[in-house]
Amino acid sequence: MADETSTHGQLAVRIVTPDRVLVDTTADAIELPAISGYMEALYGAAPLLAELGAGEVKLHGGKSGDAKFFVAWGFVEVLPERVTVLAETALKPTEIDPSQAQHELEAANKDWNEAGDDAEKYDYARAEIRVAEEKIQASKDR
Repeated sequence: MADETSTHGQLAVRIVTPDRVLVDTTADAIELPAISGYMEALYGAAPLLAELGAGEVKLHGGKSGDAKFFVAWGFVEVLPERVTVLAETALKPTEIDPSQAQHELEAANKDWNEAGDDAEKYDYARAEIRVAEEKIQASKDR
């Protein structure tokens, strides 16, 4: 059964973090940064649960029109009439401070260079570099 917020032919879309509901709207389509690459969901899609990476969520159509949001890490549940994004971080592009994101990128690169032989530190630094780079890109696409 469809959510009350969905209309025929449109997905009900929610983007939530542990702190807030960032988006509760409808869309014709949604593009998402899954951990293995971008994916798109349309109304009537087969159910899917996927791990999120870092990048932009793009909403197309719907009651709010086209919109973009930055997300990092979490999960997405795709159902035929609803998509729920559960993200560790989710921001509107206007909420991203480009200078802070640049500082985060510099710190992550420093961690990468200082990781030595520790594979866990390399993995952590690589993830932080990806988040910072995606934030910088999302802030440019405002």
